[in-house]
Amino acid sequence: MTPRSPPPSQHLNPQRPRHQWFSTPRLAALLAVAAGALLLTGCAPGRISNLAELTRNAEPFTAHPPQPEKRLLIVGDSTAVGTGADTPAQSLAGLIGQHHPRWHIDNLAANGAKFADVAQQLKGAVGGYDMVLVLAGGNDVIRFTPMFSLRNELQQTVALAAQKGRHVVLMPCGNVGHAPFFAAPLTWVFARRSERLHSVVQEVAATQGAQYVRLLRPRDEDPFVIHRDTLNAADGLHPSSAGYAEWYRELVAQGGLAPLVPATP
Repeated sequence: MTPRSPPPSQHLNPQRPRHQWFSTPRLAALLAVAAGALLLTGCAPGRISNLAELTRNAEPFTAHPPQPEKRLLIVGDSTAVGTGADTPAQSLAGLIGQHHPRWHIDNLAANGAKFADVAQQLKGAVGGYDMVLVLAGGNDVIRFTPMFSLRNELQQTVALAAQKGRHVVLMPCGNVGHAPFFAAPLTWVFARRSERLHSVVQEVAATQGAQYVRLLRPRDEDPFVIHRDTLNAADGLHPSSAGYAEWYRELVAQGGLAPLVPATP
């Protein structure tokens, strides 16, 4: 599959050359986890191939309109990049851009990033943003970041994000254990780790003045389980275009963009 060129309204971040978006070491780490899942659970080999292709072709959405009304910085992992969406415009960042075409959107996210990597993304970012949206956590779950390390890295991430923007929103992925990519026993392990991740994120957000958007749901209420054929991408690990639309609805419904959107009378 040939990588798509972004439409004119979506242009590549001039500060991030294309070769930096796709990190071979990070893809190797993802594929190592996938291979482990295959050995432990009998995960379909086709999903690993789909994962590699989706990761290779993913491009982060950015938008730089003249005289923007607001400035938004997005950092994080593959879900911030939009891996799994059919086009960059159908990623979460792209949907924000479609609904708010006068917003300047920079996207420094990278496939495979953990919270420690997100902190590095923020260290390289300029300041002056109205909001910083952080989408991460899934790689810390599947790559077994110790919870004490995760807390420290998350605290550093929020502190750095607060230096770059007036508002900080933390939006970790839903329950990784519910992803069709995995089967038992990893589903049980990752489900528990996802719950612990969200507990830490919620606590750090409350203590450091960030906003937390909750995508975690019980299995019988999780839309990615109920509508697994439409909301999950072909790899069974990332959201599809419809999945990112579901995330966008949650972001709006939980007031994640409210600080930048004028209240309607």
